[in-house]
Order: sequence, then structure tokens, then C-alpha cells
Amino acid sequence: MSTSGAVVVIGQGYVGLPLAMRAVEAGYDVIGLDADAGRVKRLGSGQSYVEDISDEEVAAAVATGRYRATTDYADCAGFSVAVVTVPTPLREGTPDLSHIEESVRALAPQLTAGATVVLESTTYPGTTEELVGPLLEEGSGLAVGRDFHLGYSPERIDPGNPTWRFANTPKVVSGVDAASLEAVAGFYASVVERVVPVSSPAVAETTKLLENTFRHVNIALVNELAMFASDLGIDVWEAIEAASSKPFGFMPFRPGPGVGGHCLPIDPSYLSWRVKRRLGQSFRFVELANDVNEHMPDYVARRLTAAFNRQRRAVNGSRVLVLGLAYKPNTGDARESPATVVVERLLGLGAEVLAADPHVEESHVDARVQRVDDPVAAAADVDAVVLVVDHADFPLEDIAAAARYVLDTRHRLAPAPHVEYL
Repeated sequence: MSTSGAVVVIGQGYVGLPLAMRAVEAGYDVIGLDADAGRVKRLGSGQSYVEDISDEEVAAAVATGRYRATTDYADCAGFSVAVVTVPTPLREGTPDLSHIEESVRALAPQLTAGATVVLESTTYPGTTEELVGPLLEEGSGLAVGRDFHLGYSPERIDPGNPTWRFANTPKVVSGVDAASLEAVAGFYASVVERVVPVSSPAVAETTKLLENTFRHVNIALVNELAMFASDLGIDVWEAIEAASSKPFGFMPFRPGPGVGGHCLPIDPSYLSWRVKRRLGQSFRFVELANDVNEHMPDYVARRLTAAFNRQRRAVNGSRVLVLGLAYKPNTGDARESPATVVVERLLGLGAEVLAADPHVEESHVDARVQRVDDPVAAAADVDAVVLVVDHADFPLEDIAAAARYVLDTRHRLAPAPHVEYL
């Protein structure tokens, strides 16, 4: 496999691997670069660790001879397109762009005239032009715009979504100049069904943050409403369904035990941080949403405590089954999962916690938690069940029938005297 003219995808996680597989399918030679040697070895042997990509897809890509996973940036020499999809976590409320910086510094010596570099990692507006561009220039001796193309295209991967996948989800694209926009749009047009050009990388970066801030704020609204509605004796779920009958001016969001994954707990804070840093002002909606959503796992624990109190029992010493440890249904992604905090709160209250999740690996679970493979049998053997994640492969009605009490944070179970909704 020649690297001349190849597409390089830096980061072979839940964002980068689907892109790499689609690029191979579109006929490109693809270098999948990842810092994790274990991941690279698995990919080379045709194994996937990303749920949306099957072992068969990886094996087929390897078999074409047009896909190779590596940890060595020297293998990227002479690339035509490089896409950076590395993580951008928050560290004590501050954006951590170290993975972007390390990747771009390592990529820069392999950059040649005429190549295109695209950042996909979620970040604050200005990162592409203020950080990535100068680092590439410094390491390559080439000039942005004059010698190579640079742009930003926000990732829109939704893990576990069977309908909207990489190829059929519209892709926002941008470039630092007209030629860069043309190059970035041309590449993505060859791997997705529709591209949406915008005027600058800063607009594209803001687009990603706006999408997730919109969801974050609206989820916080219904979460806070759910808490007040419960105290007022009002069925918030019925109210939401009734409001959803309005054909205009309303979009339903539903309460839950908190938000998780990389996007909602983190992305809005990038926007808030940028506003504070550049303008010296607070993004109050984001800060309020953060406060509400971050404390939803605490509210779940309080609701369970209240339920035990009504039964004249204590959480301390009780056995509680937590259903679902991922941050969303039908995925094994446990990043920033509210279930993790719910488990911690219950353990802190003295409960013996059992957990069922066929998707989440053992390494992501507190060692004090007993994993169970049969949630129906476990439900019959505990004092309470807390439904946190409604995986499709959970036999929910069977679990509810076996349980003494269920706190359903997702409103998935049929009404019953022993079932309580968030």
C-alpha cells in the first residue's frame, strides 16, 4: 500500500474509525493512526472495538490492501488528506487540547505542498486558525493557504443510532480560504451524501457547540421541570406528550438521570469557556444547564431514598440493581455516564449495588459493584431496581414483573403500583 495520496485519519475511535472505513469503501488508500498500540494490533487482525463498526467491516477493509493501522506518523508521509479526530476532554473546567497539539506537531513534518488537513475534534471557535494552522506551519515550513489547505468539519457521530450513520448524516465543512473550502468539501462529498459549506472554521466550530448546547439546555429545562412536577404531584411525562401534539413551536425533550458521553457534558463548556476567556462574560444558560444536569444523578439517589423511606426502610444495607451503565441506549460507551455517579451515590449511602449492562466492559465498572448477566433473576433478588439506560436487549417488562420496586428514569415501563417514574 502506497502512502502517496493516502487519506490519514488520526484517532481510530468512535469518530475516526467510521470515517476510515467509509473512506476505504469509497476507494481511498487509508492510514488509520492511533496512539494505542493495542487498538492498532486489533485493527490489523480485523477486529473492531467500536460498536457501530463490525469485525467484518474492519476485516474487509484490511483485505482490500487499502487500509493499514499504525502508531507511527512516519507511515503518513506524502498524504493527500489528513483528518484529526482525537479527544478533547475538559480538565477542571478548562479545555484540554493536548491531544490535538501532539497530533498536529507529529503530523506537520509529513505535510507536503498541496495536501489538506481537517480538524474534526470538538473544540472552541478559533482553534483551527489560531492553534492548528500555526503548528502545521511551524513543523512543516509551509504556509497555510499558499502551500496547503486547512479546514474544520465537526463530527456528528451518534453511537448506536441505526438510522443516521456517517455516510447519510449531512457534513458541515469549512476552510480558511476559498481553495481550502473547496478541497475540504471535495473530500467529504466523496464519502457522505451531503455537505453543508459554511464561511469559516470558526462558524463550523460554533455550529458543533450550538447543536449540543441546544440539547443540553433543553434537557436541563425538562429535568428541572421533572423535579418540580414530582413535588407538585404532576405527571411531567404526560404533559410532555400532550405538548408534543402541537405541530409548531415545540420540540419534545424528555427527563433523564443526567447527560453523558463526550458531547453534552463537555461541549457546551467549551463555548462557555471561550466566552469567558475572550469577552469576560458568563454564558449563564450553559452554566445553569451544567448545574441542573450534573446533579440529576443525585436527584435519582434522593428519589430512591424517599421511596425506601415510604416503605420504612433504609438504603443502607439494601440491595439495588442498576440497569444500564453506558451513557445512552444500545452502546457500550460509558464516558461521563450518569450511571457511574448514580452507582457512586448508592454505594455512598451504604447500598449493595448490582449492575447489568451487556455492552459496557468490566474495566469501566467500580470494583465494589457486582455484575449480573441475568437481570430478571437479579431483579427478583434485590430490594429495588433503578432503570438508568433502556438498552433494547433488556427484557424490561420481565424485569419489572420480577421486581419489588422500580424507579424508571426513562419512562419505559408500563404503569404499575410498584413502578415509579422520574
